[in-house]
Amino acid sequence: MYTIRLPFFLRLPFKNLIWRLPKPNKTVYLTFDDGPIPEVTPWVLEVLAKENVKATFFCVGENVQKHHDIYNMILAGGHEVGHHTFNHLPAFKTDKNAYQENVRSANELVKTDLFRPPHGQLRLSQIIKMRKKFRIILWDVLSADFDHKITPDKCLKNIISKARNGSIIVFHDSLKAEKNLKYALPRAIQYLKEQGYEFGVI
Repeated sequence: MYTIRLPFFLRLPFKNLIWRLPKPNKTVYLTFDDGPIPEVTPWVLEVLAKENVKATFFCVGENVQKHHDIYNMILAGGHEVGHHTFNHLPAFKTDKNAYQENVRSANELVKTDLFRPPHGQLRLSQIIKMRKKFRIILWDVLSADFDHKITPDKCLKNIISKARNGSIIVFHDSLKAEKNLKYALPRAIQYLKEQGYEFGVI
């Protein structure tokens, strides 16, 4: 179960988390979760380079450890990085201490103050603790590229219909998302450029 954009009233209890970053000029923020992996991330980097777009990658620590050369490609491309736990742990199904240790392990590999919890899950106690060290980045628009039940065109329309100034847009550089991502990403970039948007990093 997911929503493309969480309703405003549901965000209110978590207003100290970062959902959107409006600017005076029209700006959106492309973000990519779950990489880096050799099958998808280099392709994403090629598309971004071709379009002269910078993005923010929320990397899984285990993937950085396995594919450090691709992680270095992200950095060399001038992109920003955050982390996404060491091995994509869901907070609601994980002991609090084990979760914190997992985050610590990831941050040793991806030294950053940006953190996105997998599935957007964090307990209130974890939010309080994590905000002392990290900016917790959620999202304004979920592409749903990971959902095999939707078509690539629907994935694109999720972005086109919801993007606005300051939107943090989530894609995934993962095998699960590959089909929808490869259709939607270049088309979304072209559409957003035509609408006069610039692309920022977090």
